[in-house]
Amino acid sequence: MRYYIVDDDSASRLMLKKIITEGELGLVVGEAENGVESISPILTTEPDVVLIDFLMPELDGLETIDQLKSKGFEGQFIMISQVVNKEMVGEAYIKGIEFFIHKPINRVEVQSILTKTAQQFRLKDSLLAIKDSLSNIGSLKPVQKKQSVREIVSSKLSDMGIVGEVGCNDLISIVEILIHHSNPLSKFPPLKDIYESLAMKQDAGDIKKEMKAIEQRLRRTILLAMQHMATIGAIDYTNPEFEHYAPRYFDFQEIRKLTIEIGENRVNPSKIKVNIKKFLQVLYLEVLENYK
Repeated sequence: MRYYIVDDDSASRLMLKKIITEGELGLVVGEAENGVESISPILTTEPDVVLIDFLMPELDGLETIDQLKSKGFEGQFIMISQVVNKEMVGEAYIKGIEFFIHKPINRVEVQSILTKTAQQFRLKDSLLAIKDSLSNIGSLKPVQKKQSVREIVSSKLSDMGIVGEVGCNDLISIVEILIHHSNPLSKFPPLKDIYESLAMKQDAGDIKKEMKAIEQRLRRTILLAMQHMATIGAIDYTNPEFEHYAPRYFDFQEIRKLTIEIGENRVNPSKIKVNIKKFLQVLYLEVLENYK
């Protein structure tokens, strides 16, 4: 594995380089102290993984990632940060960050994350090799039918343990509206506008009343998904479905709180905050990616 380190803290860069080298985790092909200085050498050296600090002068980590992706860089990113808030974490996951390394840097955490990243990288290479082999079969390869929005959404809702719940049809219809009637590059619409569009699509007699009903159904359904994810996390924190959905679709602090309460068999659980907008944003973006 070939790594490039971007961090304005020289001590952090040195420590990461030492962990990678001494642990024989790969080769550090370069380093930079800010995002501006990193873009050109990263595009030239094409590392497998970029370890990038979140808070940096001139260009922060997420802005640097945007620029690299816009210029065609296809490597993986691992975010380094001592700042942990749900908005930042959510935005980072949407942009494709797979893992976080927390400051102060811990050798065991870094080794664990980089080992896991390397495993994912090898798996991706294996899948690409299989795909290339199948593509050479030519006419013997069956034509794969493109999945509908409904099928893609239903699959994800099934993974989250809520397929068939009362709000599932609302979620499917909302994503269909967003996919077929929205510009993917435009700003995500306010929830009020989404509810109104769905109520009008359903030919509701009382639009405002139906908008409130839609919000209530979505809140209940997403809460059930959070409870399902928290139950999985309480049993196995490394479960693939938990690792994928829990931090992306929900406020992870709330999931963690639920997980702890489930583990303690708490009789009177605390009130859980449901972030409908985040859930819809991530669902829309992931379905859009698969629907292309």
